[in-house]
Amino acid sequence: MKDYLTGVIKQFNYYKSLGEKTFNQLPDEALFWQYNKYSNSIAVMVKHLSGNMLSRWTDFLTSDGEKPWRKRDEEFEDDIKSREELLKLWNIGWECLFDALKSLTEEDLNRTIYIRNQEHKVFEAINRQLAHYSYHIGQIVFIGKMLSEKWESLSIPIGKSNNYNDEKFNKPKNNKHYTDEN
Repeated sequence: MKDYLTGVIKQFNYYKSLGEKTFNQLPDEALFWQYNKYSNSIAVMVKHLSGNMLSRWTDFLTSDGEKPWRKRDEEFEDDIKSREELLKLWNIGWECLFDALKSLTEEDLNRTIYIRNQEHKVFEAINRQLAHYSYHIGQIVFIGKMLSEKWESLSIPIGKSNNYNDEKFNKPKNNKHYTDEN
């Protein structure tokens, strides 16, 4: 279970880095672009992610993950004004998440917590949030790819799969976490 906590922290860091690599490839105005009135800009998704993280990970083991002070509907209001404000919200959310995860012990993983009064084992709640955040970060990356003038791949570039696989299979087998390679 210690390996689980280490691995999940690495996976959260990996998805955080995908978001940041996307932000870094975009001009400021692209962070606020919205396809239509039913879609979210990158800025709105960051605001939602941050609000979710603060709610879910504050007092993680001792209070319901949906805090009474959370105003979820307001997370979808387009009122972020700058890249700096966006990055501040982004970092506040991730800091809350990582502080909570780093405080957990192996024994905590089978404890019961609640999200909207629904029971979860701690490891289930962690998996739920990992899936939720990777879903939205995938949306962020997709928008980034659409709006970038010259997109640099965040994974194996198109046309380079064989080279990538050749490099991997020319090395001995190992037990490193896949995120340790980047």
